[in-house]
Amino acid sequence: MAAGKEIRGKIKSVENTKKITKAMEMVAASKMRKAQDRMRAARPYAEKVRNIAANLSKANPEYRHPFVLPGAAGKPVGFIVVTTDKGLCGGLNTNVLRAVTTQLRELDAKGTKAEIVAIGNKAAGFMSRIGAHVVSQVTQLGDTPHLEKLIGPVKVLLDKFAAGEISTVYLCYTRFINTMKQEPVVETLLPLSADRLAGEQIHSWDYLYEPDAQTVIDDLLIRYVEALIYQAVAENMASEQSARMVAMKAATDNAGTLIGELKLVYNKTRQAAITKELSEIVSGAAAVG
Repeated sequence: MAAGKEIRGKIKSVENTKKITKAMEMVAASKMRKAQDRMRAARPYAEKVRNIAANLSKANPEYRHPFVLPGAAGKPVGFIVVTTDKGLCGGLNTNVLRAVTTQLRELDAKGTKAEIVAIGNKAAGFMSRIGAHVVSQVTQLGDTPHLEKLIGPVKVLLDKFAAGEISTVYLCYTRFINTMKQEPVVETLLPLSADRLAGEQIHSWDYLYEPDAQTVIDDLLIRYVEALIYQAVAENMASEQSARMVAMKAATDNAGTLIGELKLVYNKTRQAAITKELSEIVSGAAAVG
C-alpha cells in the first residue's frame, strides 16, 4: 500500500491548498466591496473639478495652461504604469504590461525614448527587467491608495511635461468594468484634450477669482490630473481584488476536482490491493487443502 499512502499524502496536500485558496477568495471578496466603494466615491470629485476647470478655461480663453498645450514633437514620451504589489490575481498585470510593452516597441521603432513612473511592485520589477528608463516608482500602497504617496513620484513626469521636456504622458492601468471583467487601458493623460476637459456641459458659469484666474486655473488643473491618477489607482485596486477573487475561486474549484480524481485513484488502488490479497489467501488455502 505504498502507492496508497503516497496518494493519501497528495490528497491531504491538495486539501490544505484548497483551504488556503478558499480563505483568500473570501478575503478578496471582502476587500473588493471596499475597493469598489472607494473607486465610486472618488469619481464625483474628479468630475466636479473638471467642470470648474472647463468653465474657467472658457471664461479666460487668453490663458492656456501648459497641460492643455500640445507637447513638443520629438521629445521623449512618459508612461505612468499602474499595477499591483502582489500576485495571484490572474492575468491582470500581464495584460496591462503587455499593452505597455506594445507601445514601447512602437516608440522604439520610431527612435523615441520613453520615461516610466512605476506604481506597484509588478510594474517596477517588470520595467527593470526589460531595461526601461524608470524615473521614479512607488510601491507598497496597501489596500487604500493615498494621494500624498502618489504625488511625489508622478510629479516628476508632470513637471517635465510642463517644462516641455516630454511630448505626451500616458496613463496605463486596469479599468474596473464589473466583477468578472477588467479592461487594460492605455490612455493619454497629458496634454488634456479639449473633449475630455469640456465633457458634457450644458451650462457655464462665471466666477470671481481670488487671487486671480491664472492661479486658480493652474491649481485646479493640477488637482484634476492628480484626481485622474488617483482614480486610475483606485480602479486598479478594485480590479485587483475582483481578479484575485475569481482566480482563487477557480483554484478552489480545481482543487476540489483534483481531490475527487485522487480519491477515485486511491479507491481503485486500495480495491486492487484488497483483491490481490484475497486472491493470495484463496490460492494459499487451495494449496494447503
